[in-house]
Amino acid sequence: MSLIPEELYYTKEHEWMRVEGDEIVIGITDHAQDALTDIVYIELPGEDEIMEEMDEFAIVESVKSASPIFAPLAGKIVAVNDALEDAPELMNTDPYGEGWIIRMKLDTPEAITGMMSAADYKAEIGE
Repeated sequence: MSLIPEELYYTKEHEWMRVEGDEIVIGITDHAQDALTDIVYIELPGEDEIMEEMDEFAIVESVKSASPIFAPLAGKIVAVNDALEDAPELMNTDPYGEGWIIRMKLDTPEAITGMMSAADYKAEIGE
């Protein structure tokens, strides 16, 4: 069974979001990293990029496939986890911690409440 922290929000595209003040931190879920297997590369976005809801902001490559990562909500990228350039495997070993991908400042912060809860995500992936 996948690790699905209760305090996070989730998307059907297997991203997680953690609210930290007026920003959100985004990464891929434990379920996603397990399905991808060994992650070997990530194409990261630049800071200050403006994202609309469902804009592709990164591509994660594993030994198995390449998968796009989408912005769950509209906003501005305020930080990028540059550590992933040298250690993309952090998304496998610590998807909810050191494996985070970006921080965003949302255009509409209250929109986060429309995302899936941990219980909703568990149902989505059949766990």
